[in-house]
Amino acid sequence: MASNKTFRFGPVAMSNTLTTNILNPNVTSLAGPVGFTMTQPYIILRHIRIVNKTAGAVTFSLWLGATGGNAAGTEVVGIGLSVAANSAYDWYGMLRLDAADFLVGGASAATSLSIQGEGEIGVSG
Repeated sequence: MASNKTFRFGPVAMSNTLTTNILNPNVTSLAGPVGFTMTQPYIILRHIRIVNKTAGAVTFSLWLGATGGNAAGTEVVGIGLSVAANSAYDWYGMLRLDAADFLVGGASAATSLSIQGEGEIGVSG
């Protein structure tokens, strides 16, 4: 039986730097109790919501890859996708992020969009 726990991240304002790290499940210290070896967690994203709080359309882009990376071929959601004024965009799917994976992105205008999401977190092993 799976023991994943549901989790939520955000909402947080998106910057206008397209290499901003948004989400990563890495734990930097895996020290645990004696006789127990901790392993890295993973995230399964199921929903991302981008909200535009301004009176004009704003675009966003998200990549999956290395820290601060937005290399060609790593695009995952909304590359230059426009979110209408005072509106929202919802993505539903199943995207796994392991310890080395970063959800990276940004918006065309700083603090105009906020990002939030839900999913599951589990422990690899």
